[in-house]
Formats: sequence, C-alpha cells, structure tokens
Amino acid sequence: MTDFYHTHYKAYDQRTFTIDPSSFLSPFLKAIPHGASILDIGCASGRDLLWFKNKGFAVTGFEKSRGLAELARKNAGCEVIEGNFESYDFSALSFDAVLASGAFVHISHDRLFSIIQNIRRALVNNGFFYISLKKGEGEKTDDTGRTFYLWQDAELRALFDRLGLDVLNFQSSEAILNAKDV
Repeated sequence: MTDFYHTHYKAYDQRTFTIDPSSFLSPFLKAIPHGASILDIGCASGRDLLWFKNKGFAVTGFEKSRGLAELARKNAGCEVIEGNFESYDFSALSFDAVLASGAFVHISHDRLFSIIQNIRRALVNNGFFYISLKKGEGEKTDDTGRTFYLWQDAELRALFDRLGLDVLNFQSSEAILNAKDV
C-alpha cells in the first residue's frame, strides 16, 4: 500500500476534520474520568484531539504522517508525537486512556494483537482503550490503494479476551461510505 496519508494529508483533513465525532465518541467520554489524560493514536489532523480538549481533557496525539501531525498541532494546539505505532516504544508514556479511532483499519488480523499489546504499555492500571474498526469479512482495497481489514464481533471479542481487555461498550453500526470520502 502506498502511504496515502503522507501524500494526501491535506485532502484527508478537508474530508474528515469537520465530521462531528459526538455520535461515536460519547460512550468513551462517559466512561473515562473528567480531565483524564488521553493518547490519541493515529490522531490525523486533530479533530478528536480538539473535541476532547474542548471538553477539559489533557490530550496528546500520536501520528505517523508528518503532514497530519503538523495539522493536528495547529488545529488542536497540543503535543503530537510523530512515530509509527507498530514500532514505537510506548513503555515510557503514561495515560489514563488511549483512543484509536480508525487507527487500526489498515492493520491485518495477524498483526493487531502485538500492536495493541505494545500500545497498552502507555496505559495506567485500569486505564481505558477505545478501538474502532470496520465490520465485515476479509479485506477490501479501495480505489486509492488503501487496504481495509474487516472484523466480526466474535473475532474482536476473542482478541480482546486474549489481551485481557474487558469490553465495557461494544457498538456496531452499519454505514455506506464512499471510500474517497474517508
């Protein structure tokens, strides 16, 4: 897969920054203590960082794309760590919550366990981890060359169980999306 997010970061920002995340982030907001520290993995241009910051949370972004990281710093006015979450050492970080909203949609099933296990090292004891993935079977490549790995409920619950994660809220929504729009 070509690195779509390095090359098309401005267009991605224009298509996604104005989406209101309330509908999918409100359950997470209710679960975490007010003012908690949140690490937003794959923060893109900072939409969710800004949303949580405006609600009184201490937010830090984590982004692989330099262009998106720069936009996130500008848009949300907070620290953004540049790095690859597949190889970054998260053990020196400490956060009450980790947000991975769409960050893992391009990660194959066989790699996700070790990635989440590594990122969990940044969580305090009894911390919260938000993960959103695409529902379905197999994988799908869109016309931009991005491959999306699809998940079923049972697969996710088995993965979370292996990771020792208790599921506090599990939502499933059906959406029809034009891959050019996300």
